[in-house]
Amino acid sequence: MVPSPEDLPVRVAALYRFAALPDHEALRAPLAAFCCERGIRGTLLLAAEGINGTVAGTPDAISSLVAHLEAIPALSGLDVKYSHAETLPFHRMKVRLKKEIVTMGVEGIDPERHAGTYVDPADWNALISDPDTLVVDTRNAYETAIGTFSGAEDPHTETFREFPAWAERNLNRLKGRKVAMFCTGGIRCEKATAFMKLQGVEEVYHLKGGILKYLEEVPSSESLWQGECFVFDERVSVGHGLEIGEASLCRACRHPLTPEERSSPQFEEGVSCPHCCETRSVKDRARYAERQRQVELAEKRGTPFPIGTSTHR
Repeated sequence: MVPSPEDLPVRVAALYRFAALPDHEALRAPLAAFCCERGIRGTLLLAAEGINGTVAGTPDAISSLVAHLEAIPALSGLDVKYSHAETLPFHRMKVRLKKEIVTMGVEGIDPERHAGTYVDPADWNALISDPDTLVVDTRNAYETAIGTFSGAEDPHTETFREFPAWAERNLNRLKGRKVAMFCTGGIRCEKATAFMKLQGVEEVYHLKGGILKYLEEVPSSESLWQGECFVFDERVSVGHGLEIGEASLCRACRHPLTPEERSSPQFEEGVSCPHCCETRSVKDRARYAERQRQVELAEKRGTPFPIGTSTHR
């Protein structure tokens, strides 16, 4: 019998909080030590605007970390989404200092003051089913490729830095409309809706807790989600009920792959896929092939090769 996600031994926490954190640099070393002492792995980003990251460990370790962060006055009210995995989906623990906890590259954005209206997952279907609502996926193209909400507009961005330019190009049709925005865990939406409101788009909504909370709380029989949700760890994707999905990751270009794409003649494990086969040089492919050989040798020895994973959300 396949175990339910809650029965899996590893707890994964995707967390963030926009908050004034002027002493964030001083938090880095103690926070890294706290996590490492408890066997927690993943990535946490610290900036003057708050904290963001995804970490994994035993349920007790993750509970201790969340309590530790909540005890920091500025971080009280942390937004946390939990899911589960059979093994640790990260290779190491990293605590990094950043200018922004989610990089938009626009000065003066304050999600604490200007973010749009939260919409609970239970109320999301009604909002996005309204023909007067323009639904916008704020994620990047490699994420939307494996799943999105029915009828959502895809800005086709490669990075979140490109989103403001897309919004500015489309302001004429965004203004005067109800605009519903969503992302993986909610953090990009908070910043994107704050940006939109500063541009004069008044009626802006965003999915509280992001796609992850929606997939956790809304039954698949009632869901308007299509496909899987890309996550930034070795699980690659999750589906309804936050069950681990079928997508895998191309280790050459880091694009998520569907089972159909893995069956393509352009796919070679660790070397190429349909998204990058034509764009990588012979030298690149040889380098990837050697890395894949080292990965396979390491797996045979029982010492996984640290090939890393995506860290942004």
